[in-house]
Amino acid sequence: MKNQNPKLFSFAEVYCKIFGHKLEVSKNVTDHIHEYQCAKCGLELTDTANGFLARLTPKFKETNEYIRKIHKKRTRRVYTNTATS
Repeated sequence: MKNQNPKLFSFAEVYCKIFGHKLEVSKNVTDHIHEYQCAKCGLELTDTANGFLARLTPKFKETNEYIRKIHKKRTRRVYTNTATS
């Protein structure tokens, strides 16, 4: 038999369902990819490859971290090359 845990009632979630989320940028992954968090209910979202918003799952967190590392290396390499030219 499944163990059912009752979900706690949250006014913030109800507010967001009625009026929509108030998203704020919580992390800039690159210039075009950001992670967002709702100021009311705490829902985390991120940009996808298609340009849509999706829930920030552990897989998306891992992917964004990997993209951030690549972007950081490339921008560091570009800035050092332009500084020596």
